[in-house]
Amino acid sequence: MERYIPVKHISLTLAARMLEAAVRKAEELGARVNIAIVDASAQLKAFYRMDGAPLLSIGIAQRKAYSAAAFGMETGKWYDMIKDNPRLLHGLPHTPDLTIFGGGFPIIIDGEIIGAIGVSGGTEEQDEIIARAALAVAADA
Repeated sequence: MERYIPVKHISLTLAARMLEAAVRKAEELGARVNIAIVDASAQLKAFYRMDGAPLLSIGIAQRKAYSAAAFGMETGKWYDMIKDNPRLLHGLPHTPDLTIFGGGFPIIIDGEIIGAIGVSGGTEEQDEIIARAALAVAADA
């Protein structure tokens, strides 16, 4: 019987590099966003609020990251999975802290989820582009 299970978490160094890449991409797109990075346990590791980013998006970015870490999948994939099931469509979005629109992605290294990123404040498409720019840093690490 195993007494514990080791869990890998994103380092602060990698999280900071990912935040920098996300900010660069957001500036390139002309978007002002909030960027949240959580560890593998979905606990906040790093956060950045660009000047002028919407206040409401602070929590949304954190919930996107939480949702991506908790379920191990992109938040933007949820709607297509639940749209044809009325019980899920009307019930699942009421789950505390679950976000089902794009901008949240798990951070996967060597097949393991080490954390997740959530971006909010731009359009859904911009949020996803910005998050993917940060994920590219993690892939190269």
